[in-house]
Amino acid sequence: MIAARWLVVCAIVGSGPVAAQERDTVLLEEIVVSGTRFPVERRSVPARVQVIRGEELQRDGVTFVADALRQVAGVHVVQSGSFGAVASMFLRGGESDYVQVLIDGIPANDPGGRIDLADLTVDNVERIEIVRGPASVLYGSDAVTGVVQIFTRRGAGPERVSGQVRAGSFGTRDASMTAQGGHGQAALAVSLRHVASDGTLPFNNEYRNTTASGRLAVQLDETSVAFALRHTDAVFHFPTDGAGSLVDSNQFLANRMTSLSLDLERRIGPDTDVQITLGLNRTAGAGADDPDHPGDSLGVFASRSQSERQRRSVDARVNARPSGASILTLGAVVEDERESSLSQFQSSFGPFGGAVEASRWNAGLYGQGIIGWDKAHLQVGARYDRNERFGSFLTARAGVVVRPALATRIYAAVGNSFKEPTFIETFGGGFVVGNAALNPERSLSWEVGVEQWVTRNGMALAVTYFDQRFRDIVQYNAAPAQAGDPNYFNVAAATVRGVELEATWLVRPWARLQAHYAYLASEVTNAGFADGPNAEFVDGRRLLRRPTYTMGMMVHAHAGNVVSGVVSARYAGSRDDLDFSSFPFRRVTLPGRTLVDLGAEVRPTPWADIALTVRGENVFGVRYEEVRGFPARGRTVLIGVRIGN
Repeated sequence: MIAARWLVVCAIVGSGPVAAQERDTVLLEEIVVSGTRFPVERRSVPARVQVIRGEELQRDGVTFVADALRQVAGVHVVQSGSFGAVASMFLRGGESDYVQVLIDGIPANDPGGRIDLADLTVDNVERIEIVRGPASVLYGSDAVTGVVQIFTRRGAGPERVSGQVRAGSFGTRDASMTAQGGHGQAALAVSLRHVASDGTLPFNNEYRNTTASGRLAVQLDETSVAFALRHTDAVFHFPTDGAGSLVDSNQFLANRMTSLSLDLERRIGPDTDVQITLGLNRTAGAGADDPDHPGDSLGVFASRSQSERQRRSVDARVNARPSGASILTLGAVVEDERESSLSQFQSSFGPFGGAVEASRWNAGLYGQGIIGWDKAHLQVGARYDRNERFGSFLTARAGVVVRPALATRIYAAVGNSFKEPTFIETFGGGFVVGNAALNPERSLSWEVGVEQWVTRNGMALAVTYFDQRFRDIVQYNAAPAQAGDPNYFNVAAATVRGVELEATWLVRPWARLQAHYAYLASEVTNAGFADGPNAEFVDGRRLLRRPTYTMGMMVHAHAGNVVSGVVSARYAGSRDDLDFSSFPFRRVTLPGRTLVDLGAEVRPTPWADIALTVRGENVFGVRYEEVRGFPARGRTVLIGVRIGN
């Protein structure tokens, strides 16, 4: 019944009063970067590309990137509890490490694709672009089901400073300050934000996050230089064990992430430019779990750990435009990946621990051609990667866009992608033995879609069908045939098919509605080492933590420059998970849930540089779990004031 009601709501979006044609022109001419690696009109890209604008996130009161992504069709975000708990993203039903997340063109994923979105805030963000579909041709490993790219604010325009303070539920405090502006050929944007909370659990659940971000850009005749930095320092306290039981009074994890990018671009001819991107992403983590009391000395009662992961890269490419609508790109990239970790444990049978030091490099060559005609675009690309550990890999992608009418876009695409193994899967560490002979996980995908802009009604409708086949998924084998044999092998496989429906409707000049519905059919086709109905992979069953149905709706409205607000609702259907509270583990089904969020800004006068803000999440206080055993946040309300724009 719930799904049926939501389908009716999405269908209603397809009819409505006349609105301004100007909105449709903006939609048709929107410029995006992530689908091609250079600015093009979104309508010429044979993929679904969605843009979330930073100014809207600020106005809506959204704090974290993970929450911003929850309203994107095909994206399902899972967080294991309170602020700071691990937050993973599943895009079009792929694994949580199948999406490459970039910050100003620099991968933020750990080597092997894993990324925790819990600490990534939206401050100083100009826009977030989400590309759905395989993108390894342009971005290499990890971009199996898509790419999420975060662009730092450019800082152009007059100098201005703004600040905000908020406080609310669970002892949450949020303070931020930004400054930006351009002068002559230079533009600068900087920000500083501190978020803290007491958490949702009764003890040892504090969280703090301090993020500094900045971007400096300089234009010198035919050369442009841009330097961007984002640094996050976060600490998360948690009293839970792996099953969610409250058992520990002092364990915590600290995480520091630094992302640096230097982008150099020079025009070397009327139709040719060269771009070089230097990148560094470094993540340093540390954890501690001291004895809870003097008598705590049973089993494994204390631990200390620290780790560091680093990715350094150089990416150079040439873009040539042999004709006005056609573009040829040739590029080369070299990346160095390193990881080190140290763990120490205290137990009733003595101390033990382990250390890992590992590295690998990857070199890639890629090419892409876009041929444009009056009513069609053809995009073809190929890439060759040579990795120090798994050897060579070839990827390719082809897509076509046809526009039989100004307001109609039909596209189709097919391509393959890959994800390199993680360091522990290749090199091992602690109690596990790595497998140096592992191959990358790989996929073959195709999709077809239609977009229709109803110019007289201020409405845009889209439907996409996709089909993905994943194989060589790396799986852990706890009992190898002989002692000393590897614990990891390429054995599992799955298929995921689905449909995405999306609509945008300018209901009135002062009100805009967005809605989406996604159907996902996932099936394990090779369970590998998994055994029994309660395993992670079960032949013929759906993949864990991925609901079959998801829906969302968001309404933005404003009254001049005085009041603006947003109301959003999202539904996630039932999904399978594992219950680790008993042994053997049990496969369980988590029920579906509907959540409603809201945000509002009120200015005393239209010309005032001060605004009162309110943000409410899960405003009806729905009790639910995104991960079995870990209750999600309840009703959260933040009230504050913002000065400046």
